[in-house]
Amino acid sequence: MAAPQQNSIFLLLLSISILLCFVHCHIIDGHDDINLVELELDQKAMKQKLSHFRLYWHDIVGGSSPSSIPILKPATKTGFGFGAVSMIDNPLTLRPELSSKVVGKAQGFYAAASQEEIGLLMAMNFFFTYGKYNGSSITILGRNAVLNDVREMPVIGGSGLFRFARGYAQARTHDFDFKSGNATVEYTIYVLHF
Repeated sequence: MAAPQQNSIFLLLLSISILLCFVHCHIIDGHDDINLVELELDQKAMKQKLSHFRLYWHDIVGGSSPSSIPILKPATKTGFGFGAVSMIDNPLTLRPELSSKVVGKAQGFYAAASQEEIGLLMAMNFFFTYGKYNGSSITILGRNAVLNDVREMPVIGGSGLFRFARGYAQARTHDFDFKSGNATVEYTIYVLHF
């Protein structure tokens, strides 16, 4: 049973890699030749901005309405859950309390990618649903060593007002409930965009 699920995850990750390649490439006239597109940028029109956010990411793994669900369990028992994958649709709030203003969703997945520690591969979009960034998103893809006080992950792109985005996110665990498995993580994000 695990092999078809692992193949599905592999195909998902392969699809993401191919999509990232096509973001930077252009196929000419339907041929198989791939050429890089070169653009002349109007420096006055393309002024970079630096945006800074502090948001709270709520990973709710239990209860009647979880925001994080396991989609692949490890093939073998390991102390660190190596191979486990969870899909997320986590609320993003302005304050640590889940009852505070929801300004977006963290949508994507995290996977236990380390055999020596709790080290996750994070692949997620922070999709904003409030304020001037409503409908825009930033993409975070990186390593999250959960037990470290501060974890840094790169911002690798974005959409809407965050087109051409690049930067970094720092994660700090604000609260973790050992009984339920629910976590609240503070994300401080610095992102350059046009």
